[in-house]
Amino acid sequence: MAIADDGPLAGLRVLDLGRVLAAPWASQILGDLGADVIKVERPGSGDDARSLGNIPVRPDGGPAPAAMFFVANRNKRSIEIDITRPEGAELVRAMALKSDILIENFLPGKLARFGLDHATLREAHPGLIYCSVTGYGQDGPYKDRPGYDGLFQAVGGLMSVTGNEDGSPGDGPMKSGPSLVDVATGYVAVIGILAALQHRNRTGEGQHVDATLLDAVVSLQSSLAQSYLISRKVPKRTGSAGNGGHPAGMFHCGDGPVFISAGGNAHYKALCRVLDLPQLADDPRFATNQKRFANRHAWTAIAAPALLKWQRADLVDALVAADVPCGPVADYDALFSDPHVTARDVTVAVANPLEPDTDLATLASPVRLSATPATYRRRPPNLGEHTDEILTELFDFSAEDLRRYREAGVLGVSRAGADETSA
Repeated sequence: MAIADDGPLAGLRVLDLGRVLAAPWASQILGDLGADVIKVERPGSGDDARSLGNIPVRPDGGPAPAAMFFVANRNKRSIEIDITRPEGAELVRAMALKSDILIENFLPGKLARFGLDHATLREAHPGLIYCSVTGYGQDGPYKDRPGYDGLFQAVGGLMSVTGNEDGSPGDGPMKSGPSLVDVATGYVAVIGILAALQHRNRTGEGQHVDATLLDAVVSLQSSLAQSYLISRKVPKRTGSAGNGGHPAGMFHCGDGPVFISAGGNAHYKALCRVLDLPQLADDPRFATNQKRFANRHAWTAIAAPALLKWQRADLVDALVAADVPCGPVADYDALFSDPHVTARDVTVAVANPLEPDTDLATLASPVRLSATPATYRRRPPNLGEHTDEILTELFDFSAEDLRRYREAGVLGVSRAGADETSA
């Protein structure tokens, strides 16, 4: 199908050499906003994410792609190229020289062996925006170390401030459920790329964007990290307590948990009225946000029995009516059936690559633009699905060129007649 000529990034070509989640997440955002994204994958196996992590089965028993791949690779075309062969590296170089943006997540220096590093490509294409997504960055003593999301939650400090308080049941550092660091790094990469595009618009010069999981996870900790930098006091884990004083955290009703964020004085007094606990509003131990946090266990010991008398929906309704920020602790069944979530269209139906006659829900782009919204033009591609199309239509290679590359083992097998690629 023809690529729609719309979106704020329409007309830009992105060469995606990324794998797994952080780098593909970045290139997918660019694709959602209109860029033409070409995903280069290893012949035969492709992106590790195609077989990594959760490979779900639909409720009707039908097949679906690996969730890690499906969530980060729409609006892309897939081409299989073996860059370890000289001919393959030269082919990718030829594609890079006709692209606006290149995204990769190899360890620093690895692509220099193939002449695909930033310094080499910049000589021939000064306007290229080259984005490297790595664990530790392009310099520093750890730059050659590999790593994944969970590792950076550990070494980046996030696990040390996540989990139950010391001395409480199940205490100890804890990793967050989703791959937060990968996703955050993808957004960091996109911010850098967009800034580099604006610089190129003014000067004609590209540049190297260095996006790292370590930098991203440190930045994610925001006020906790800043507090440490000022005080040099290591923060302690506080379980589900919020970072805005107390009461701000998870509390239990008779039929399930709620999260209440009532650290401010006005919200706090309204909460006490709803709970019919006026003594808590007048108690000097809880007179300020800071005092409430310092004495949070004493406050909770008094309030917990009153909270348990409520049904969760009734308490949420009462607190919402009193303008107290609160909500149920939702599992995914509750989240994706919530009327506000469905009204916001946080999911979008995309054709199933494994069974094109079926659709699968996928996470929609969270980037909301009034005039040029995200578009969903292509489902995540099957491996090498667009190899011939990309090389002949975009880069002017002939059928004979493709035959020679395949004989040399550079390209994957021909996939002519692949399924329709529309979303």
